[in-house]
Amino acid sequence: MTRGGDTRFKKGQSGNPAGRPRKRRPNVSAFDVVFDKVLTVNQGGKPRELTVDEALQLQTYQAALGGNKMAIRQVLKMIEKREAALVRRNKPAGGRITKEQEYSSDNAREALVILGLLEPELSLSDDAEPRMKVSTWATQAGLSRPGKRKLTRTNVNDIKFFTNEPEELKWPRGSEV
Repeated sequence: MTRGGDTRFKKGQSGNPAGRPRKRRPNVSAFDVVFDKVLTVNQGGKPRELTVDEALQLQTYQAALGGNKMAIRQVLKMIEKREAALVRRNKPAGGRITKEQEYSSDNAREALVILGLLEPELSLSDDAEPRMKVSTWATQAGLSRPGKRKLTRTNVNDIKFFTNEPEELKWPRGSEV
């Protein structure tokens, strides 16, 4: 066979003048077709039109209210997706945020008292304002932390001085008590 004048197509003429045929099916899944259908549902005695997707979500919500654990899990996922979409849609305006901090030793002291970490010193003297010492339980929690660090005599004396009831402490092994 030679490439000459007796070929099927003339020189310069395409073998497919109409081009590639278009896709016949749209890029839509069967679920999309089903979910887009509209149903008429009676809610509270009134007819209401819902898509299949909305009807399934409503049914899942009702099952979750009934106590179905799988439905509850699904509703929680729906809520998370909705919250994420709301955050994406309502992005905060891009502005500079300034942060101001005030430091006050009184505020820190009051916070430690409220948390029970500091207590007034248990002494018989009637000072104008009692000295604050660390609560026994808080000191014990610090001493009970795992670690191989041994306490020296100076460490032990400092801990006893700043703890409210140091005689109740249980010291770790190897400490110079």
